[in-house]
Amino acid sequence: MSNPLVHAFFIGRAVAEAVGEQVEQIVTGTLGELGRFDAEQRERLRQFTEEVRVRAQQAEAASMQARPSQTSSSSTASNFGTGDLQAIIDDLRAETAQLRAELQRYRNRV
Repeated sequence: MSNPLVHAFFIGRAVAEAVGEQVEQIVTGTLGELGRFDAEQRERLRQFTEEVRVRAQQAEAASMQARPSQTSSSSTASNFGTGDLQAIIDDLRAETAQLRAELQRYRNRV
């Protein structure tokens, strides 16, 4: 018969090895899942970014087609390229005031 202390030592050692293997498998599996999840999220982000870029290009193209051709007397159309929103608003207000004045002159003649 073997010594119970020696037997307990080997049981404890076997348990520790088995637990270590289980922890290793769990950690390896978890890291693999995290890596897979990260790769999927990066791919989804890439696809989303591409979709947004395509939509922006389509909207820009549609906007360019819907916009009337640029004339030399139109200062508003030339300001669209600068992206200065306040300047565009100011130009539109000036053109509106000019159109109102022209309309008033026309009404006074008739």
